[in-house]
Amino acid sequence: MTRKNLLILLVACFIPNATVGGEAPPSPVPLIHAHAHNDYLHDHPLLDALAHGFTSVEADVFLVDGKLLIGHTPADLTPERTLQKLYLDPLRRRVKHNGGSVYPNGPPFSLLIDIKTGAEPTYRALAPALAEYADILSAVVDEKPVPRAVTVILSGDRPWQLVQSQSTRYAGLDGRLADIDSSRPAHLMPWISDNWSLHFRHRGNSPLSDSDRAKLHRIVAKAHTAGRRVRFWATPENPALWTELLDAGVDLINTDDLPGLQAFLLARQQAAKPTAQ
Repeated sequence: MTRKNLLILLVACFIPNATVGGEAPPSPVPLIHAHAHNDYLHDHPLLDALAHGFTSVEADVFLVDGKLLIGHTPADLTPERTLQKLYLDPLRRRVKHNGGSVYPNGPPFSLLIDIKTGAEPTYRALAPALAEYADILSAVVDEKPVPRAVTVILSGDRPWQLVQSQSTRYAGLDGRLADIDSSRPAHLMPWISDNWSLHFRHRGNSPLSDSDRAKLHRIVAKAHTAGRRVRFWATPENPALWTELLDAGVDLINTDDLPGLQAFLLARQQAAKPTAQ
């Protein structure tokens, strides 16, 4: 192998969406259960998640001088790392390129925006920013859902009253387990998310107990009856618990380990395929 070809191969291995010989790599299999927790902390926000087939990503947003900045803490913020630049603009390009979806003929995609500054002032800046991407974002118009390629869910400091008051909006809100019996419509509160460690004893160092398993199944069943998806954060990062979550019907597996979860979900899909007779 020549030195030039070796360099090209190394670039392809370490840079998402790199090409070899001018040919684009095949699109990854979209994984409907894969949620990239704190996605913006990866080397290539959004792009790394897309390269691993994730269909849901999470971005923390701070309102600073009228800009919607992405970062984990205020110390991480820089003027060029905006919600639009890191997420909305590249998602729009992907949707346009793929004829109306984030992945070619793929499933809907979720963008979880975790609001880290005041709920109402942040949303007053966020709402018109989202409206500029009406061509790709799911909407609710006069209480009727209008599905599109990307659905935005607001978490963190959530502006319930302000969002609910809008006749046209481009985001839903992330509920908590305390909201599981809520009468709010599913288009307003499409998700139930919560901290695993606050509700379950399991910490990943032993099998899931019967009581934890039964509780998990009850939560998922109730949420699904109301038309809501389920996600937990702060879960142990291991295939044993991922299996329990999926077997219970949990919709989104929260992870920082993109390649680990991708490999697990692909292996599970392969194992579920019927064996040729």
